[in-house]
Amino acid sequence: MPDRHLVDAHVALLRGSRVLLSKRRGDAFDGCWHLPSGKVDAGEDVLSAAVREADEEVGVRIDPADLVHVHSVHITGPGQEPRFGFFFRTSRWSGEPVNREPEKCHELGWFELDALPEPMIGYAAVGLRALGGGPAFSVHGWE
Repeated sequence: MPDRHLVDAHVALLRGSRVLLSKRRGDAFDGCWHLPSGKVDAGEDVLSAAVREADEEVGVRIDPADLVHVHSVHITGPGQEPRFGFFFRTSRWSGEPVNREPEKCHELGWFELDALPEPMIGYAAVGLRALGGGPAFSVHGWE
């Protein structure tokens, strides 16, 4: 078992009741839908990571003050290092979302929060449910 926990930042870009998702490519979750997200780098706070990842993955610029924390999850699973995921939402950004990482993403899509696509990465769905008033914290994949 690894002796560390990674930290991930996830960004829910909202247009009314729709959320932007990306379809993963080239990793263990190939073909699964997920939010723009990524690991927090050394020396970086989680809000800065969320802003950076949104720009890198979908080309939008977000003011960190416009990010609202909606959920945190402590996750593990077969073949992955344990991690903490922080989910943020915003309906304010500049730029139009585009797939800036086609080697890591098949496509982008806007989906109704009550009709999320399948297959979806499990802990991403947990974080998205928090947008509708779900719990602020969860544990996923631990026995």
